[in-house]
Amino acid sequence: MTNALIAHFGHASLTGPRARNEDFLGAVTPEGAELDNKGLLAVVADGVGGHADGREAAEFTVRSLLSDYYATPDTWAVPQALDKVIGAANRWLFSQSQKRQQAAGMATTLTSLVLRGRRWYAAHVGDSRLYLLRDGQLKRLSQDHVWEHPELDTVLSRAVGLDARLSIDFMEGELAEGDVFILLTDGVWATLRDARIQAIVERFTDAQEAAFALADTAVASGSQDNSSALVLRVAQLPKDSLRDALARVSELPLPPLLKPGQEIDGLTVVDSLHESRVTMLYRVRAADGALHVMKTLRPESDAQDIAALAHEEWLTRRVVDAAFPQVITWPQRAHLYYLMSWHEGETLKARLARGHRFSVAEVGDLGARLLKGLAALHRLSIVHRDIKPDNIHLGADGRLRILDLGVAASDSGADEQFNEINNPGTPSYMAPELFNGGKCSEASDLYAVGVTLYELATRKYPYGEVEPFQRPRFGDPVPPTRYRPDLPEWLESVLLKACARDTARRFETAEEFLLALEHGAHRPLQVPRKRPLMERDPQFGLKLLAAGSLLLNLVLAALLFLR
Repeated sequence: MTNALIAHFGHASLTGPRARNEDFLGAVTPEGAELDNKGLLAVVADGVGGHADGREAAEFTVRSLLSDYYATPDTWAVPQALDKVIGAANRWLFSQSQKRQQAAGMATTLTSLVLRGRRWYAAHVGDSRLYLLRDGQLKRLSQDHVWEHPELDTVLSRAVGLDARLSIDFMEGELAEGDVFILLTDGVWATLRDARIQAIVERFTDAQEAAFALADTAVASGSQDNSSALVLRVAQLPKDSLRDALARVSELPLPPLLKPGQEIDGLTVVDSLHESRVTMLYRVRAADGALHVMKTLRPESDAQDIAALAHEEWLTRRVVDAAFPQVITWPQRAHLYYLMSWHEGETLKARLARGHRFSVAEVGDLGARLLKGLAALHRLSIVHRDIKPDNIHLGADGRLRILDLGVAASDSGADEQFNEINNPGTPSYMAPELFNGGKCSEASDLYAVGVTLYELATRKYPYGEVEPFQRPRFGDPVPPTRYRPDLPEWLESVLLKACARDTARRFETAEEFLLALEHGAHRPLQVPRKRPLMERDPQFGLKLLAAGSLLLNLVLAALLFLR
């Protein structure tokens, strides 16, 4: 626990003069990896006053957020995860108000706070409030979403469940030890005001005592509403998280172009493995003799390239799986690069280049192992975007590894901050929809797996080779048996389904693709070799009707002529 985020929290919720408590609050304080990846979560909600289902709306929303937030992928940014979960709760509440007349207007305010690493994040809707007490200064972080009304105290302009589309306020900032966060419903803050809130929190060092004092003092001071308070005191901050460290890594100087024999940060360059327009790959040796792969940038790279490499390292660290090279932590690092494990062997492209003929058993086995690795990646909400034989390595230890997450993307929302170092994908392996403006997805990764296996089996591409900047036209894929007649029918069916032009005709998940390979000849797929004529030519029916009409007219004309 010496390097963990520690925050003490207290909570209190009093009914006050109301007949029913329509407030609801809660917090989750996980440990270990979940604390590092997701952080602490605290939530306060106030059901719309006077509505029969106000309490139900508040409780449903809080419970949904407390449970579903921790079920979102770790690769999602905190605001994106909060947005997804709160948005789902909003849709459900709004649908109930549309279905049942007695549930009309079922809604709630919501103020949520996440403490993760050395940063805080908040999502807010309505007129409950979030405060931060730091260094003797109380600051309100949230804004009330209310309309001014001459006859009513407040009218909410925004609430969870109020409208089909929900606009959420997101905030974030740096944490400091000793920070006190205070989440309050309007029954407390409207009665006590800011000065008394600060005085009470400063008087009680225990978070639970402070929370109860806030709620109890509000009721004693004449609050006419339910009074709820949740207080979090930050006792200890962890060391810099991976995200914090990457921010600093991006400020490190770029190394110069390196030559074999040169040393950098205690590493000796053995040779250069690959270089592109922006990136450089070197094989390096540590003092203990261990070999690693160093990935860095050319000296002329700009800030966007640097941010992209930092993002790539973050993604690569997230993938702790035997089907991928692993990132090596190097404390002596004083330049911008990252190290990966080195594995003797060769890529599948290299095997093809030296004339290796892959057997049916090899194609099936390599495909199954590739799909298992890709499934692990997809479970993290990461799309590889450049699956091809060049990026599939078969080690001397017999293990298959997927290389190069340089153009990979996660469903984190943060990816939009980073420009890609290279174009996302290699044309011959890119799915047809990507040439029409579609976005890379798990489906396009699976298509690339299909093309890769097709190439291993035939040394050809299902639609021919696609050159850079070409706009290919996709018809029906060429049956692989045209190039290799010895392929069994079941494998041909699998390859044709994987490389289908339309996404609806392909495998939906890596697991489904894997199952088809594992079943093989025992349960072969039934795949049409060509698209139906009406699908290939939607106007074929009209053409057929016109031809029939013309033929009928000719027959009638002939009969009249014979008379």
